[in-house]
Amino acid sequence: MDKKVVFSGVQPSGLLTVGNYIGAIRNFHTLQEEYDCYYCVVDMHAITVTQVPKDLREKTFQVLSLYLASGLDPEKATVFIQSHVPAHAELNWVLNCFTYMGQLNRMTQYKDKAVKHQDNLNAGLFTYPVLMASDILLYQTSYVPVGEDQRQHLELTRDIAQRFNARYSPTFEVPEGLIAKEMGKIMSLKDPESKMSKSDPDENASIFVLDDEDTIVRKIRRSVTDSEANFCYRDEQPGLKNLIHIYQAFSDESVENIVKHYEGSSYNQFKEDLAQLIYQKLSPVQERYKELMGDKKHLEEIYRIGSEKASYQANKTLRKVYKKVGFLPR
Repeated sequence: MDKKVVFSGVQPSGLLTVGNYIGAIRNFHTLQEEYDCYYCVVDMHAITVTQVPKDLREKTFQVLSLYLASGLDPEKATVFIQSHVPAHAELNWVLNCFTYMGQLNRMTQYKDKAVKHQDNLNAGLFTYPVLMASDILLYQTSYVPVGEDQRQHLELTRDIAQRFNARYSPTFEVPEGLIAKEMGKIMSLKDPESKMSKSDPDENASIFVLDDEDTIVRKIRRSVTDSEANFCYRDEQPGLKNLIHIYQAFSDESVENIVKHYEGSSYNQFKEDLAQLIYQKLSPVQERYKELMGDKKHLEEIYRIGSEKASYQANKTLRKVYKKVGFLPR
């Protein structure tokens, strides 16, 4: 029996944080055992904000390497670069014609990015959720791993698929969210009211997957907690709560066990242990990443094969779409 399809993508727009790693990348390799997985480096999405071309190329290699270093097996999953499969851009135009302006105006991430990038408020920034829908729908995706910040985009994808299916005939699988086990959101180390972000101008606000041991220790030591001496997990102590979430993610322990273990301990001891835990879990990924980045020819072969596999499936879907909207066959 055919496996259900999972699709996910990561932008090569900056160094990946432990939030990106915990929320997405580290879970990819477990999904490849159960599903037919398509994992994409979404470089086309990245250019909605200004990029330095040579840096974008290097960051694309970096994300690809982190995929593989985190356990992705290109024999089990299709790993590819978005811009290498033209069907993404082609389907994007068709789906733009099935997406309402009012829907795009309501996209929360567009509103946030519009504030941050007022000097480059381009049409791509406005319509990129439609490209995201194209990414997903091309592969007849059943499940999309999503966090809370992506639910709105997934709902738009479902709306577009249902609208197209209703106007013509069933063409697209209507995807559902694949929710990981309950895990607290990873917030900024400096402002625990804001999500940890790879675009944060304060480098001490985020721990990056490639940070060395000294850097991780320094950032955790300087992270915001509070003036209370009570080691508790509660909303009134958001800084400590955030650090507990990070500890929980890397240790797989329950919040209750973590709080019980450190009850009566100083914040300093907890921070020292947390920094060592993070480095211990990330160091094997970093070592494998360095090996992969040292062999670009190998990476090129992986993404070439992946793009061929992705193109085969994507073009099957695109041909159906083109026929249904009335385009002549090529």
